[in-house]
Amino acid sequence: MDYVSWLKTNCPKKITTAREAIRNIRPGSRVFIGTGCGEPQHLIHALMAEKTLTDIQIYQMLGFTLADYVDDPDFLRRYSLKLFFISEKMRKAAFEGKIDYLPAYLSQIPKLFSSQRIGLDVALIQVSPPDRFGYCSLGVSVDVTRSGAENAKYVVAQVNPRMPRTWGDSFVHVNDIDCIVLHEEPLVEYLPVVTDEECARRIGLYVSELVEDCATLQVGFGQLPYAVLKYLDHKKDLGIHTQMITDGFLPLIEAGVITNKKKTLLPGRIVASLCMGTQALYDHVDNNPLYYFRSSEFVNDPTVIARNDGLISISSALEVDLTGQVCSDSTGYIFYSGIGDQVDFLRGSAMSKGGFSIIALPSTAKGGTVSRIVPHLSVGAGVATTRGDVNFVVTEYGIAELQGQSIYQRVIELAQIAHPNFRSELVNEAKRRRYIFSDQLPPPEDDLIFLENYKTSLCLKNGKTVEFRPLLPSDEIAYRDFFYSLEEDTIYYRFFHNQRTFSHEMVQKHWAAVDYRRNMSLVGLGPKGGYKEIVAIGSYAEGENGLAEVAFVTRENYQRLGICSYLLKSLEKIARENGYTGFAATVLPDNVPMLKVFEKHYPHLTSRREPGGELYLEMPFPDKASARS
Repeated sequence: MDYVSWLKTNCPKKITTAREAIRNIRPGSRVFIGTGCGEPQHLIHALMAEKTLTDIQIYQMLGFTLADYVDDPDFLRRYSLKLFFISEKMRKAAFEGKIDYLPAYLSQIPKLFSSQRIGLDVALIQVSPPDRFGYCSLGVSVDVTRSGAENAKYVVAQVNPRMPRTWGDSFVHVNDIDCIVLHEEPLVEYLPVVTDEECARRIGLYVSELVEDCATLQVGFGQLPYAVLKYLDHKKDLGIHTQMITDGFLPLIEAGVITNKKKTLLPGRIVASLCMGTQALYDHVDNNPLYYFRSSEFVNDPTVIARNDGLISISSALEVDLTGQVCSDSTGYIFYSGIGDQVDFLRGSAMSKGGFSIIALPSTAKGGTVSRIVPHLSVGAGVATTRGDVNFVVTEYGIAELQGQSIYQRVIELAQIAHPNFRSELVNEAKRRRYIFSDQLPPPEDDLIFLENYKTSLCLKNGKTVEFRPLLPSDEIAYRDFFYSLEEDTIYYRFFHNQRTFSHEMVQKHWAAVDYRRNMSLVGLGPKGGYKEIVAIGSYAEGENGLAEVAFVTRENYQRLGICSYLLKSLEKIARENGYTGFAATVLPDNVPMLKVFEKHYPHLTSRREPGGELYLEMPFPDKASARS
């Protein structure tokens, strides 16, 4: 028996037309409409066509179809549109004051309905055809739609055979539906348009550095989180626990990157609340047991999110100020999107074992004329995410780590990932606000994307892995902590005297000389708890006769593990690229381990004793054929 015959046999009195169903709505009613791509378009058109309706309050989490009506002067006379999230199609209406934005965390919207804080008289939803037991699926829109339908006094369901039947807690029985409207139509399709592929590529590469194999991901709404997914194609055994599924996940699922095998909550299943994408996505989720759809009070509950070990939240923002405050729902006084799922997942990821959050955004807006890293949020802008909730911020210029950092450190971290054109201005503004030292140097105004080529890692004999990268302005505190952690003998062999202080001025002087070409410093980062600390530094500085003067220091518990040899080879590669023909070094005669490292790599080095007793070494680089040998 097909579904139409089943309905006519089991509940014939409920079957009606959209026009007849809508005519049962009384003036002054509070009407909920299903979310996003799952919205019942046919019912919405019928609602708009019913001219007898007046003073109707419409609640929707995210909508598209009503954008075709909001410019009609008659619309505002008859309807008050209240949205929890403003879609791209609705932004023009929001800018013109035609929408009443309702800020709320997604995890809490269902409770607003169930507690009657927002009372609902009517719910207009879209469902799949019923099975032989009478259960229809909410398909691609479970999110807040389930609660809207459960708490409305009058439920009208558009039964559409094109609505996928999704697994999980997505089912509504025909007994809980008052009116059934049979109407087939294509679902709304939504595919974010990436406006700057190069910017997205660079951000994607930085995000991929932070995402480790076996992590569980949440990916937020918008073009940038969607675009970042493709740059995770080399990862292994990723899991998904997210509010929204888009087409961006499909290549990773098909390539076996997303397996969900290592998830600690519902392993083997993709947990989600809604789908927004193309027909290819809807076909993929249809009757697919890989997916487990639940409503937003479950999927977005921070305590549920935290049950996923290694949960990484990836979301976007409109602007971030120098203290770490994030605005994601308004541009000044004008509402632009919504709070959505960002705060829920930031707090859930913070409670997750090994979890963290990433805010990703382009460094500029309006064609590069406006910085998104700002001294303070725009006048009227809302703080969606507080400075205490932010972990990593990523732009196309790098990664800023804010968790556990002081305001001074945050300023430097964020200034160095701002667009080069705005870095000095941001630092100067921070000085005026007394956020940083008055003599603080701004980050270089170069595009330092080439430094990504100098990031490497080494697995040591003791099983630990040390990551190597260029020294950055934001490393000042870690740099000083490193030197203060060294024993006197180690400091003496590096500086030839008992250096007792490593002041801000001293660090500034060192960093000011680093231009990443003629002068370079690499730091080695070893694991410490869930974080990393500097355990070694290798530097070269411009010398004479085409040579660069090189020096190293490694913390005692990391010595004799091959770190100096590794740093020496890494620095040689960089020095060659910048035109140097060899290294020079000044070494104390009793620094036997360091002398052995140099002699091993440069067996034809020459040495002479200086008046103070130190040895001065000159180490021409071997030709490339000899070096390979």
